[in-house]
Amino acid sequence: MTRTFIDSGVLIAAARGEGAIAQRALTILLDPNRELASSIFLKLEVLPKAIYNNRTSEVRFYEEYFDAVSYWATSVDQIIQNAYREVTESGLGAMDGLHVAAAVSVSAVEFITNEKPEKSIHRTKSIQVISIWSNSNTS
Repeated sequence: MTRTFIDSGVLIAAARGEGAIAQRALTILLDPNRELASSIFLKLEVLPKAIYNNRTSEVRFYEEYFDAVSYWATSVDQIIQNAYREVTESGLGAMDGLHVAAAVSVSAVEFITNEKPEKSIHRTKSIQVISIWSNSNTS
């Protein structure tokens, strides 16, 4: 089993179900050989806005996803410290730094994103980053 941390854009694409990128996202999410890892940071990024905007099917999708998560990053203070280091060393955005640090904290081996390979998330050396745009390893 591959312990996988899914980025918010992948979840959003899958939940909204539009186009080839949504199909790639769903294929990854439905892969029975993956163990899902997540954090409160990811939940905060996707679920509240869907709830606020009354997108009930999207809310259900996210709730089902989070119910399926096997590994929760819970050491928030340590994650924040590691995210700060990650952001300053790799030039990631704050949320990407938090996601990467959370993924590493639960020993995820891959970080699946919808960010294109030229984006800053691909500069991290802390975890293997895979883009659903290219469907290949970019780190």
